[in-house]
Amino acid sequence: MENIYILLGVCLIFWYFIYLRKVSEFARLHINKYCEQEKLQYLSIARISSRLRFNKRLGIHWFSIFEFEFSGDGESKYTGRVSLRNYNLVDINIPAYRI
Repeated sequence: MENIYILLGVCLIFWYFIYLRKVSEFARLHINKYCEQEKLQYLSIARISSRLRFNKRLGIHWFSIFEFEFSGDGESKYTGRVSLRNYNLVDINIPAYRI
């Protein structure tokens, strides 16, 4: 009986890593689309946090925050933040940048 719990735990951890990879890919797609629309140069992305949250209206969902680096003029580098709820974009926050 203990082996079933260990196997279930290992499968759950494996699923979590695959899920985080998929969320990261969706975040990168959202950021690339945003950078193309605003004519920015996309440089890199990093996941800051992923948490399981509960909301009365939305229920249980994963909330992830990513930081990304971009450039407006090709010489300087700025850092923006992206928030995702499951695979859906919540908002993008970027600082003022030089064109």
